[in-house]
Amino acid sequence: MSDRLPSPATMEPGFTPGDAGPTRSAAFQKRLRQRYAAERRFRVAGLTAIAISIAMLVVLLVTIAVKGVGGFQRVELAVPVDLANSGIAGDATTLAGSGAIQSLEAQGLPQVVSAAAERLDPAAAEYVQPGAWRAVAQKIADDPALLRTQQTFWLPVEGNLAEAYSGAGDPQLQRLAARLKSEGLLDKRFDAGFLARSDATEPQDAGIWGALKGSILTMIVTLVLAFPIGVLAALYLEEYAPKNRWTDIIEVSINNLAAVPSIIFGLLGLAVFLTLFPNLRSAPLIAGMTLALMIMPVIVITGRNAIKAVPPSIRDGALALGASPVQVVFHHILPLALPGILTGTIIGMARALGETAPLLLIGMRAFVANPPDGFTSPATVLPVQIYLWSDEVNRGFVERTSAAIIVLLLVLLAMNASAIYLRNKFEKRW
Repeated sequence: MSDRLPSPATMEPGFTPGDAGPTRSAAFQKRLRQRYAAERRFRVAGLTAIAISIAMLVVLLVTIAVKGVGGFQRVELAVPVDLANSGIAGDATTLAGSGAIQSLEAQGLPQVVSAAAERLDPAAAEYVQPGAWRAVAQKIADDPALLRTQQTFWLPVEGNLAEAYSGAGDPQLQRLAARLKSEGLLDKRFDAGFLARSDATEPQDAGIWGALKGSILTMIVTLVLAFPIGVLAALYLEEYAPKNRWTDIIEVSINNLAAVPSIIFGLLGLAVFLTLFPNLRSAPLIAGMTLALMIMPVIVITGRNAIKAVPPSIRDGALALGASPVQVVFHHILPLALPGILTGTIIGMARALGETAPLLLIGMRAFVANPPDGFTSPATVLPVQIYLWSDEVNRGFVERTSAAIIVLLLVLLAMNASAIYLRNKFEKRW
């Protein structure tokens, strides 16, 4: 029997070519059903993988958020203070400037606050932080009219009472905390100073500003060093470097450096930078130089890819109109490649912001109680601060750790949002 389709002249009414031939055989239909089933299984597997990824991300974020909420709070005691009969004087003129706190201290404000806490509850007064009066002094300096009134101030308590408030520690303190809580005198309130203070030995006093400022200074040094050197290296390798064995070795080396573990760069910073500048241990300058070495290969690779993506017609058109090779590169190629370069740079900076291992090697794990004054002052960074707090046994530092993680995630989200904005702002279509 012939496998060819019948000619139109011999076709019966209602016959179509698809009714005959191997394409409508039972074997073909079976294979077709198998392919469709395999496609459905692949689609289900893909959707399942996406759903699992989203679920894990949600679990992670919810866990951090639930634990981190307490990190933005601290346990405080409500203490009524009769400032009108305290004998402390002052107005907007005398309490203006940096000497306001010293003036109130000289007039006996610490003793007034301490006596008010004793009158409220002698058992609770001994757990009020010794420096709690400074919070009262700051509010008086902001509003001197408070000196003519009786006000209730929420004062921070010491860590053992705060721990008892959370249901841990000494059972006797737990009973005291429960009683004060039932009377409305002890509560966990939002701690605005968490974003304004630096590290401390007590979780009640610990803040994130010192580490955040150290991260900002470190990222400035990293960007100033890595961005121009990385972009110029990418331009040279893509536009000017001759294609020979040496440039091939350089390209392979750059690709390999991008995959080197970050701790290797920490060893390099320890061996080179701290040898040259031994007095700058744990300084943002050394940290920025170390991280700049780490992200520079990433900037070079992304920069070369962005430059390579510019159509050759742009180069040819600019040269045909009389532009010099340098003008072609800096007036046409670089502006068109800028979105990709900026995206790669900010992603590299985000990676550097989350690094811990190289910074531990150069000594940035020191206890820093004051924010750094400049690029050469002792400092720490957010990831290292999180690492140090996570190693503490005090329960209060667990909440502070989660709160610091939230701050770090917000900074990373802001950097990624900046990358998206800059890419869209400078993107040009041709």
